Amino acid sequence: MASLDQKSPNVLLQSLCCRITGKSEADVAHQFQYAVRVIGSNYAPTIERDEFLVSEKIKKEFVRQRREADAALFSELHRKLQSQGVLKNRWSILYLLLSLSEDPAKPPTGYVSCPSLSQALPRDAHSTPYYCARPQSLPLNYPDRTQSAQSSGSMGSSGISSLGVYAMNGPTATPPIDNSRTQVVGDSLRQQLGSRLAWNLSAVPPSVPTSTSKGLPNSMTRSVPRSRRDCDANSCVEISEASLVRDILYVFQGIDGKCVKMSNPENCYKIDAKIAVSKSLRDTVSRLAELGWLHNKVRKYTDQRSLDRAFGLVGQHMSIVYLLYMQLQVEDDQGVNLGVDSNLTLRRLLVWTYDPKTRLKTLAALVDHCQGRKGGELASAVHAYGKTGDPYMRALVQHILSLVSHPILNFLYRWIYDGELEDMYHEFFVASDPTVKTDRLWHDKYTLRKSMIPSFITRDQARKVLLIGKSINFLHQVCQDRTPPGKMIAASKSADSPKDAAELFTDLEGAFQGKIDAAYFETSKYLLDVLNKNYLLLEHMKAMRRYLLLGQGDFIRHLMDLLKPELVRPATTLYQHNLTGILETAVRATNAQFDSPEILKRLDVRLLEVSPGDTGWDVFSLDYHVEGPIATVFTRECMSHYLRVFNFLWRAKRMEYILTDIWKGQMCNAKLLKRMPELSGVLHQCHVLASEMVHFIHQMQYYITFEVLECSWDELWNKVQQAQDLDHIIAAHEVFLDTIITRCLLDANSRPLLNQLRAIFDQIIEFQNAQEAMYRAALEELQLRLQFEERKAQREAEGEWGVTASEEEVENKRIRDFQETVPKLCTQLQILTHFYQGAVQQFLVLLTTSADESLQFLSFRLDFNEHYKAREPRLRLSLGSTRGRRSLHT
Repeated sequence: MASLDQKSPNVLLQSLCCRITGKSEADVAHQFQYAVRVIGSNYAPTIERDEFLVSEKIKKEFVRQRREADAALFSELHRKLQSQGVLKNRWSILYLLLSLSEDPAKPPTGYVSCPSLSQALPRDAHSTPYYCARPQSLPLNYPDRTQSAQSSGSMGSSGISSLGVYAMNGPTATPPIDNSRTQVVGDSLRQQLGSRLAWNLSAVPPSVPTSTSKGLPNSMTRSVPRSRRDCDANSCVEISEASLVRDILYVFQGIDGKCVKMSNPENCYKIDAKIAVSKSLRDTVSRLAELGWLHNKVRKYTDQRSLDRAFGLVGQHMSIVYLLYMQLQVEDDQGVNLGVDSNLTLRRLLVWTYDPKTRLKTLAALVDHCQGRKGGELASAVHAYGKTGDPYMRALVQHILSLVSHPILNFLYRWIYDGELEDMYHEFFVASDPTVKTDRLWHDKYTLRKSMIPSFITRDQARKVLLIGKSINFLHQVCQDRTPPGKMIAASKSADSPKDAAELFTDLEGAFQGKIDAAYFETSKYLLDVLNKNYLLLEHMKAMRRYLLLGQGDFIRHLMDLLKPELVRPATTLYQHNLTGILETAVRATNAQFDSPEILKRLDVRLLEVSPGDTGWDVFSLDYHVEGPIATVFTRECMSHYLRVFNFLWRAKRMEYILTDIWKGQMCNAKLLKRMPELSGVLHQCHVLASEMVHFIHQMQYYITFEVLECSWDELWNKVQQAQDLDHIIAAHEVFLDTIITRCLLDANSRPLLNQLRAIFDQIIEFQNAQEAMYRAALEELQLRLQFEERKAQREAEGEWGVTASEEEVENKRIRDFQETVPKLCTQLQILTHFYQGAVQQFLVLLTTSADESLQFLSFRLDFNEHYKAREPRLRLSLGSTRGRRSLHT
């Protein structure tokens, strides 16, 4: 072992040659030199490490040998092998089996003619398949193509190698493709393939009879007349089938042959009309030339798109895929030893090119189907074309789809795992608007580009993908949370190659859905935890309910008591700092003082725009300041809705407050005014009207508080507790606001109802003013009468006359004047009652004709004893028709 370590590699290689050939060192000099040249060579692989293509070659070989049962058995065994996951290099094993299956008795193309080593070492011997090195010039007798062959020779095989590795494996970071380089690679590929086929025809081992300058064996040349051997396109009207075969091989790659050329008017390849060939040969050539026409169609598409930067990475990737498949279909043809088999005929070519032609037809059909598309739309077009009953076509399109979808998968992973979006060609289905500011990031910056959603990705998956990246960016830019995405998401990033993409996209409801769901749930949960713990989102939502929706009853009542002296003044005389001080006093005196300081500091007073004649009640409003991440939920539109609802509830609460004061006045003054019997009718009328108003306001308050606010809040809270992402919370909150806006009669459809309700509120305020004026006058009169009686009693106690005639006359005159005002008070109350009842009746008519059942039920409660129904015929008709409709529905 120590002696082997001390030997140089050259000595070991020479010993290996001696061991294989069984000869001495002097006799294996030629074989040793060849072995050194092979080991030191830098040949490029002709076949990319693609397991799918190798398995297809093996199955086609079975079918070619009429072993269909073995092909089916191999397909089943290969499927089981793929599901095991034990072997990591399945491609190498399959290719080894394919290489071992070749017939050793058949002399393959490219073997040297050494006596012994030729049976053991091929000229291009190595562990993986390589193309042979090609001479720089080829004796093709085609002067117009010699230059192209030389230029392709200078490039070597590395161009195909680099193109194949890039297209099949793909860069992990998806860098932009250099279009100029792509075009050069494509042109070099086509030149290389054309010259390679021509060289295979002309390259003949020494064991085969030497060919003439036309590339035909001497034995075959002798059988052909001299006039046919020496003819050219200008002087001869006949041509051999071997020359047609040579031309067809060039046509396969879109290159005009000597006799078979492209006819632009007819848009097809055809034999020159001056050349005399049989009709059968001409028909066979036309059928074979279709392969070249398909090649040109695909090549035109790839050339145009490789220069179009707007076509995007997916389109450029697809153009490279097309070039690779064009290369592979030629490689299939090379397995028939084109340069050695002297029996190669057009009919054999017709049989051997059947599968390549089928592949090219598929590619050409895809070209037509994918015109004008890019990105996810292009992937959708390829996916749609795979819906076929032919399993071979379906597998081929599925394989192309996995390669085309690779850039989309790179976009997707960068977005859901890093929150990064580098879509310069606008081909990913997530779009970004850089003009949107941070405060509108969640709502407006990132959207779905629906036309670019691949058809194999559902809308729900696309929505989750959008939310994942949007959540990461929201955390970083709005919440200022610098936690790496790797700590938010437990899922690991994988599937960075087209092969992994193929496996992933074949299981869209399993592995792919699992990756999306894992990233979605982890990211959304982390975002909601940050909003609830760091920014108290749910606590702010509760504060909105307590203060802006009047849920904190003791605070609202005490605030009204403190504000009453200020709010009865004209609105122009109010000062916000005075009202703010009163607000702080109300907070300290009620249970609101136990709220978090973070909430209380956001509570403030706001004065609305003042109109002529407004009092403080008309312009006063509470406000709640929001900023930062919670402003994403409580947007400006939402806060304006809260302001509208607060004004409505504040006005309704004020009516309740007014009626409470009215009832207090009636109870306190009832005993005092018993001494004035002339007011008994007026007081009774006031009590009746006040009772009607109290009943109406109590029913309205019950409806607003319990049927609108509490029910809607309960639904909102349940949805928030079950929300899986921020969008669910925002949607639930918007539904909550829309519901209370609608049911509080604040939407456009309820404008007549709201106007009528405001008219009723105005009548209540009018009634308060009228009653207070009556009580002031009555109490003033009562005070004067008591004073008169007191003076009278005092004088009588002193032994004097109680009153004089003049004093009694003055007293009686004043009493008569007051009594004369009582009918006016009654008339005023009757008019007020008439307007109030008319407004209520009109309101009930509008309620009964409403489409909302809750409003219809409200009308039943407001008129539970049918008091208003008896007064209003329209109300009887409306109530009857409504009940009739309900009975019909039941």
